[in-house]
Amino acid sequence: MNEIISLTARELSEKLQAREVSSEEATRTYLERIEETDERVHAYLKVLGDEALEAAREADKHLGNGNGSSPLLGLPVAVKDLLCMKGTPTTCGSKFLENFIAPYDATAVRLLKEAGAVIVGKLNMDEFAMGSSTEHSAFGATRNPWNLETIPGGSSGGSAAAVAARTCAISLGSDTGGSIRQPAACCGVVGMKPTYGRVSRYGLIAFASSLDQIGPFTHTIYDCAMMLNAICGHDPLDSTSSGEAVPDYTKGLGAGAKGLRIGIPKEYFIEGMDPEVEAAVQGAIEVMEDMGAEIQEISLPYTKYALPCYYIIAPAEAGSNLARYDGVRFGLRVQEDTSEYGPLHGMYAGSRESGFGEEVKRRIMLGTYALSSGYYDAYYTKAQRVRTLICREFREAFKSLDVIMSATTPTPAFRFGERMDDPISMYLSDILAIPCNMAGLPGISQPCGLTSSGLPIGLQFVGKAFGEQEVLRAAAAFEGATSHHLALPPL
Repeated sequence: MNEIISLTARELSEKLQAREVSSEEATRTYLERIEETDERVHAYLKVLGDEALEAAREADKHLGNGNGSSPLLGLPVAVKDLLCMKGTPTTCGSKFLENFIAPYDATAVRLLKEAGAVIVGKLNMDEFAMGSSTEHSAFGATRNPWNLETIPGGSSGGSAAAVAARTCAISLGSDTGGSIRQPAACCGVVGMKPTYGRVSRYGLIAFASSLDQIGPFTHTIYDCAMMLNAICGHDPLDSTSSGEAVPDYTKGLGAGAKGLRIGIPKEYFIEGMDPEVEAAVQGAIEVMEDMGAEIQEISLPYTKYALPCYYIIAPAEAGSNLARYDGVRFGLRVQEDTSEYGPLHGMYAGSRESGFGEEVKRRIMLGTYALSSGYYDAYYTKAQRVRTLICREFREAFKSLDVIMSATTPTPAFRFGERMDDPISMYLSDILAIPCNMAGLPGISQPCGLTSSGLPIGLQFVGKAFGEQEVLRAAAAFEGATSHHLALPPL
């Protein structure tokens, strides 16, 4: 493997700052890697070769000036294709937006550009972020670099696979119900969902507005902290953006596990969990305990309600958000003249029928039903009340804990098509990740082993609201005591 793409983001940043490597050289290397491998992986929907090289040359003018430049300056990164980037296609993995060119930058994209990062492309995803396998992309599935016959997870499968395949140094994804942590686990990389409101959602094409959150995929915990430093902070363009002060997340990563109070929820070791996943997580618990962490078994009984509540609240919000896609202002327009209600209704029906995929239609129907007259209180209102109970349960637990530890997913990556005809089985992929979203808490997934068939296993740490530092500290302690993050996919 080429030396440049074998480096962590931190290592490459140091070489760039020391002018041992130019950003243009690094960017060309990553673009060549994309050309060499992405026909097999299909992580990218759009490669921005010329634009990236131009940005790299600009970065090279500022590298090594000793003026405290951002550690992201000159680093090749990529972003999930639901983040608007001015002048580039932003498809959200949907035929509806196949020809949509974003007129502005999402705040997270703007912050990357201001930090001098070089954006090499837009990444594949489940359509409108609805899926756990990236099989629901309208432009073809992304494949897992560890085994091309298995899924990379979803909905940010392209973002996870791109980092795992070494076709970018860092990527951005989004997490509504596990969509950063689950693909990170499947692809053997680090993926973090910050606290809700910690990263601006302005310019993120919405799935479920009370759940969506942007976060990074990286090779190491330090790289993750470095990326968070760049994208976190208050944004007046996002009314849900928090004004909470943003610390330097790279500080304190070496504090170790001694004295950390770690909760192990018994409800997270669910029936049907893969024995190899369970064994790897139990091994990780022993590692943390050997380093001086205080391990406590805890109970989070409302955990079992998180998944059904999510599949009422998220589709309800999705149905509302996706109502804007009607063929009128942007995106696909199909005129269906056979509607008995006239040409306007025909345009709505034709555009939505042709533009949306089956999974998106399924969730719109679920959400419409949950919000319909006579069912709103029975489903949506009740789900929101249970969500409040889940939040309270976590708050109570964190009175005596620093972090909660569990598997990220109950099984490793599954084969393509294995769950496409069984939506419930597909939804269960996120069962251990969803409670974190329902409560708006920060969570991270990192590698903690491989199965006998060579597939990655993910370990999850969850913290209290705005407790990213404790989560990163715990994750860094585990990473420092093990070598799982050094494993490379056969690709």
